[in-house]
Amino acid sequence: MNQFHTVITDHGFPHLRAEESVLAAAGSALTAAQCKTPEEVVVAAREADALLVQWAPINATVIAALTRCKVIVRYGIGYDNVDLAAAKARGIPVCNVPDYGVNEVAEHAVSLALALARQLPQTDARLRTGTWKITPDRPMPALGASVFATAGFGRIARHAHAIMRGFGGRRIAYDPFVPAETMARDGVEKIGLEALFTEADLLSLHLPLTAETRHFVSAARFAIMKRTAVVVNTARGPLIDTAALAAALTAGTIAGAGLDVFETEPLPADHPLRAAPNALLTSHVAWYSESSIPRLQRLAAKEAARGLRGERLKNQVNR
Repeated sequence: MNQFHTVITDHGFPHLRAEESVLAAAGSALTAAQCKTPEEVVVAAREADALLVQWAPINATVIAALTRCKVIVRYGIGYDNVDLAAAKARGIPVCNVPDYGVNEVAEHAVSLALALARQLPQTDARLRTGTWKITPDRPMPALGASVFATAGFGRIARHAHAIMRGFGGRRIAYDPFVPAETMARDGVEKIGLEALFTEADLLSLHLPLTAETRHFVSAARFAIMKRTAVVVNTARGPLIDTAALAAALTAGTIAGAGLDVFETEPLPADHPLRAAPNALLTSHVAWYSESSIPRLQRLAAKEAARGLRGERLKNQVNR
């Protein structure tokens, strides 16, 4: 007989076999819904012992209505759709799954950076319009003479640095929470905030979204970057002021930008980034591989099972 009840508020997975197996072993029944509004979540999950959440809004109203919830687990790294403070006030731990797609996101970030550094989209477009030219239209620094920088030095940033090591060049990172000695073990130099923008040739963002990091890359910071610099964001969309980015690309203040995440998703049809030159845009697919989906489902279910059993949680984000 099941002791617990877990509700999946919403999901886009082809099946739920991983969740069913893991949670059955923890003594939990499982119900899957496809909630889009807080009201729908309340109806589906009011008496749940655990929630697994993909995109559904878990706001203060939802959290206030939960009568038995022991843990909320967000499928993925970000947790912007969960009110952490409201959950903490109710004593409900909120967890994410930060380690399911580390390699995939790092590889996507580096792929965007390399494609723009080598001007592949621009050269392809030029060739298709009938121009055969064996030199680029703009300066192209050698990768071995370039500075690869990350804002943040967590799991994904470290893997991105490991990939870039093979190209040579200097590697730097800004992260006030990571000691210089830790970075040095990976051959990375710790630098300050201003140096991140003035010295980077390829800048990849790997920061959480907080009040302090919103518009971390702004018009003022584009203005101090090299005109040959490239910015890549596979982390959280609002880290970049995207209107300022479109203006910087149009003015040639920086050389290119690769984005997989945006301030508003889907990216609005009239957003100036769509018409900005040297912008390589992908639709929040950095996390994906044929392996990452089942890995995400399994790890999220295991975290929910730990919460149900009262065991130590691996990835609580609202302590």
